[in-house]
Amino acid sequence: MSAEAPQATAPVAGHEPDRRYPDFFIVGHGKCGTTALYRMLVAHPQIHMPVKEPRYFAPDRRTRYWRPPSSRRKHPTTAEGYLALFAGARPGQRVGEASPTYLRSSLAARNIAAVRPDARIVAILREPAALLRSVHLQALRNYDETEKDFRKALALEEDRRNGRRVPLLSQFPAVLMYSELIRFVEQLRRYHAVFPPEQVLVLIYDDFRADNEGTVRQVLRFLDVEDTLPVAAVELESLRTPRYVLLDQLMRALFMLRRSRAGRPVWRALQALTPGALTDDSALGVAWRRVRYVDTPPTDEQLMLELRRRFKGEVQALSEYLGRDLVALWGYDRID
Repeated sequence: MSAEAPQATAPVAGHEPDRRYPDFFIVGHGKCGTTALYRMLVAHPQIHMPVKEPRYFAPDRRTRYWRPPSSRRKHPTTAEGYLALFAGARPGQRVGEASPTYLRSSLAARNIAAVRPDARIVAILREPAALLRSVHLQALRNYDETEKDFRKALALEEDRRNGRRVPLLSQFPAVLMYSELIRFVEQLRRYHAVFPPEQVLVLIYDDFRADNEGTVRQVLRFLDVEDTLPVAAVELESLRTPRYVLLDQLMRALFMLRRSRAGRPVWRALQALTPGALTDDSALGVAWRRVRYVDTPPTDEQLMLELRRRFKGEVQALSEYLGRDLVALWGYDRID
């Protein structure tokens, strides 16, 4: 096994049995319940999932900026660093990881199969319009997006695809190509091309929302672990929107200065100019936390309808591919 990270030009070398690669992967999509599923599985005594989103097998989905040492440990770029994440697994435990970027990545399926051809794969899909709106809200929270108006953000895709009007602090500009996320059949085919069908479990977000416990027990059976133990539901915080996006970006830039070796002199100079004002417990820091977010704006139903019309063909293709009527489940049968 090479000590280097998976590359965009070649898959990972063969598996070495003395190293503990994960037995299963939650590959995404994000905003489809992957975090809730991860937290519910972590509580199971027969499962070891020490960290979420290492993203190791998706070199095409990594951050474009410097990362602090703590982040580099969580998101390793070498086999040694990646395998170290799972060193604490006990004998008999199923080892897993959850990186929602793996489903969108064009490389992850092949790279995972190169080291664990027997791995179990869990994917989660969601109705396209609702998924994209949630991804946009998350991009605002993650400093990747600065356009609060979802319709306008969608209209910027072509410019951003050509490297224009990309927010300066965006770690993952590819996430701003919102509509490219809705290629469900293509994404699933990448996994079915390298894993037999019995090793790939495709979940639907609606089922997970309707029956958390039942869906988790289905996953536990798929992973061949005890499925009769108590399963505690997980409630995640609802997304809220930055009140002042540009000011939020400025605060992020200050944080990056503080964490970056190159930026620390600038940070110290700012502190000297504003003694005590830039600490988390300062009056400014407390006031900022109080006003930083507002409730999520109401859904633009006209835009949702336009998106559903746009992606109806994809939903029809997915229904045929999975052998399940998602057209009716998601209400696309009522769309002209």
